[in-house]
Amino acid sequence: MEYVYPEAHPQKQFVAVFNINRCIGCQTCTGACKATWTFSKGQEYMWWNNVETKPYGGYPKYWDVKILQMLDEAHQTVGKEAKWNPSGTGEQSPYGVYEGMTITEAATELNTGQQALGYLPEDHEWSAPNFYEDTSTKYKGGRLGISEEGATLPVHQTWFFYLQRICNHCTYPACAAACPRKAIYKRQEDGIVLIDQSRCRGYRKCVEQCPYKKSMYRGTTHTSEKCVACYPRVEGKDPLSDGVPMETRCMAVCPGKIRLNGLVDIAEDGTWVEDPQNPLYYLIRVEKVALPLYPQFGTEPNIYYIPPRWVPRPYLRQMFGPGVDEAIERYSAPSRTLLALLQLFRATQKMVFRFEIEEGPLVREVERNGQVWQMYNDTVIGFDSKGNEVARLSVVEQMHERPPERLNSI
Repeated sequence: MEYVYPEAHPQKQFVAVFNINRCIGCQTCTGACKATWTFSKGQEYMWWNNVETKPYGGYPKYWDVKILQMLDEAHQTVGKEAKWNPSGTGEQSPYGVYEGMTITEAATELNTGQQALGYLPEDHEWSAPNFYEDTSTKYKGGRLGISEEGATLPVHQTWFFYLQRICNHCTYPACAAACPRKAIYKRQEDGIVLIDQSRCRGYRKCVEQCPYKKSMYRGTTHTSEKCVACYPRVEGKDPLSDGVPMETRCMAVCPGKIRLNGLVDIAEDGTWVEDPQNPLYYLIRVEKVALPLYPQFGTEPNIYYIPPRWVPRPYLRQMFGPGVDEAIERYSAPSRTLLALLQLFRATQKMVFRFEIEEGPLVREVERNGQVWQMYNDTVIGFDSKGNEVARLSVVEQMHERPPERLNSI
């Protein structure tokens, strides 16, 4: 891995997990971010949070197709193959080692004079954030367009899914490496990547070389702006926070309960400090159900995704790496701990730093793929940074039967 700056790591890292399987595409997160941060003149087409429909949608248009094509052409030019070596698994490489070129290595090999491969989207590519929303792959039906087979897992014939995107607050941010003014920095206390507006001169190198296109130029101020991870909330300065870190606005408003946001401890060498009671550490490092977006880019993004179960595996492996099959299998038949932990998603606005599980009775037992799977009505408890209980939920939701005299709610 090549990077322009010497190794330096924060004390904690801002991390989030998005469960794609739960997303309903309502764009509530997008609206909350827009209403909080990008409602001013010059920010009309600036969507720090967006939800795009894959495989066709993207904001800006075709952002991932374009950078993937550039990376593929770079491999062809130098005669290298982009592949994963599964034999090199470890704590920092749980699914093996990527033996292809990252966007920074490709830029060096091609002598581009830039820190990373990239391109500047044209103005019209920023103008339609919902382009191709809810557009699926081609449907192959019988008479009257009705399928005789229907749809079953593991892969649907016709499919789409929602991809929720914010800045990844990468471990090796390409935007920071690209900036000639050194206006972009990674905060020591939480790893959040910010742009110093007083230093920025609007050269747009960050826009060009961020592979995820989450740095955006504002014409009215002639500077670039990006997701700030709602850092006042992370600092515990929100009036509702009681002085403890809170989830970002996009996380806190999610009706589908797809998001879990928090901080993980970082060691001096940049590795995650082992902490299986931290919900994010457990999901990403222990259960390995949450994966980074396009890990082959080499920036080590810190937003992770639980992949959708119904999508063709080759497409998902390109997007999330070789851990897809294992992640989907673990999510489809969750362990007792994982099933309880999944209830914590969007259970509280305060960041959960530690969780405990109180065991409950066996409530269901089924056979799945020849294996017995058991479901227990356990209770998961979440604690904030001060050790206070902030969430308590059981696996089985409570049922409330309306009394006969009030059967009609009107």
